[in-house]
Amino acid sequence: MKQFQILYKDDKGFLEKLKEIKEWRTSHSGYATIFRIYSEDMELEHIRHICDCLDNEMPDALYLGCTSNANIMDGALSDTKIILTCTIFEYETTQAKILQLPFTEENAAKDVAALKKHCDANPWVQAVEMHATIMDMSMMEFCNEMSGLREDIQVFGGGAFNPDMDDERALVFSKGNGFLEHGIIFLLLGGNDFHTYSTFISGWKPLKRKFRVTKADREILYELDGKPALDVYRRFLNINKNERFFSNTLEFPLFLEHGDIDILRCPLAVNDDDSLVMSSDMQEDAMVRLAYGDPETILASIREDGQKIADFGPEVIQTFSCAARKAFWGDEHISDETILFNSVAPTTGFYTHGEFIRIKGDMLNFNVTLVLVAMREGEPPKTGEKVNFAKAQIDTDEKIPIIRRFVSFIEASTAELEEMNQKLALNSITDGLTRLYNRAEIERRIRSALDKRTYQGARNNISLIMLDIDNFKKVNDIYGHQEGDCVIQALSDVLRKTTTGLDCCYLGRWGGEEFMILLSDSNADDAVTLAEKIRMAFASVSYETAGCQTVSIGVTQAKDETADALYNRVDKALYMAKAGGKNQVVRLD
Repeated sequence: MKQFQILYKDDKGFLEKLKEIKEWRTSHSGYATIFRIYSEDMELEHIRHICDCLDNEMPDALYLGCTSNANIMDGALSDTKIILTCTIFEYETTQAKILQLPFTEENAAKDVAALKKHCDANPWVQAVEMHATIMDMSMMEFCNEMSGLREDIQVFGGGAFNPDMDDERALVFSKGNGFLEHGIIFLLLGGNDFHTYSTFISGWKPLKRKFRVTKADREILYELDGKPALDVYRRFLNINKNERFFSNTLEFPLFLEHGDIDILRCPLAVNDDDSLVMSSDMQEDAMVRLAYGDPETILASIREDGQKIADFGPEVIQTFSCAARKAFWGDEHISDETILFNSVAPTTGFYTHGEFIRIKGDMLNFNVTLVLVAMREGEPPKTGEKVNFAKAQIDTDEKIPIIRRFVSFIEASTAELEEMNQKLALNSITDGLTRLYNRAEIERRIRSALDKRTYQGARNNISLIMLDIDNFKKVNDIYGHQEGDCVIQALSDVLRKTTTGLDCCYLGRWGGEEFMILLSDSNADDAVTLAEKIRMAFASVSYETAGCQTVSIGVTQAKDETADALYNRVDKALYMAKAGGKNQVVRLD
């Protein structure tokens, strides 16, 4: 696989480069040839002229392309508005095919069906590269449909864009298919000797605090945790609704949880109702976190994941990088995150409106992300030095240590706050002396179990065990309340030890010396067996001052009844145990 890179400046230089390419292909027996064209120039006639030149000079070559926010050549930001790459395959087995289609939300499923048909008819297909106009489109259905593509096919690509990020115009085009303002191009690649490796790099790191998307529609994020979405940025970052909103939020996009993968979504603008216009779809009930962009953290991710690409041994590297990353870094530093790849293989690409990659069969639409695709023919080279990304050093701005220390402070503070909230939450449902559930919580769990049983058609058994320490008033009167507390704590320890390993078992202090046990999936026979174990275990405990103590226990099994009716019956069973001589278990059906 051989790649030529062309910075288009004028026809003279362009035609000379084409002559060089034709001579190389003739002398090296090159086979399938593909030109990729990326243009910041939105003048259709200029792009059409370049396509006409290719048709005239190299009529057997394929070409495809799109408009872009900016271009990447030799791993760096290009200073020309139009770039071309020419990839010549050196193995006759490597094949390529272009499929260009009109593309709207309404026909997304139809387009994917056409792609599937082509892939099924061509079993050699291993990878699909895509370029699409996606501005103001929901890509949810498209991604869902693409996930049904043959499992062994890799998919990657980017959204066509405009050098003016506020301009919605974009184009895709390919050989013999014309120019489309609403279109998608699939480049099908494969063959026995063709190999590709695709991955994505974010580098933005999520903060710990989570928010739930409580209201969203497509790319409009209305509410987080029931409040206007802007409140999160206003409250936690002091980012307000003004002309600098987009540039300020670039450093703090949202991480959207998608299974075990976090997908970045960048706020683009604020509406009058304080809802946010996001860079892609948001799903209700999804969890999101604020993320932060730190240059050194981003470059550390580049070094880590870049090593996998170097180890693959590519001959060319294709990049699809979000235009928001370019806005974050600025023109002066944006090349810092891609230049290293060019020391591995020729690295080209463009800055996109959304990036796409298929992971474990799942098609994902990213933002603020760098998608990298490594390609080669044949086996990886066995000789020559590989770039050691782990040791690669890149100069970064002096503000980096301050950002990292600030984030460390936030993370540590957040962790302490979360721990405190967890303790407060635990204290609100537990009894201070025994650390068992308090009465309110054990009652809530009993009622919840009964509601679930009713909903499921009474398929499971629910039983209650109610305990009361015998003659407890005498313990307090004779030995004091401190000794009485020790007896109560000892009984709670017995309950915990006796029920260790039991599923669907909940322990609570009902009040004073009374305790309640909920068995949400056990019948009365099992409950009686457990009650006897508890009774005997507690009776064997001896106190230095108070000696041995006992408990009386009532057991019952739930019927189709209210919680209050169940409480009354287990309480009556306990009363019968007391009246019958104490230190015994009574079951009442």
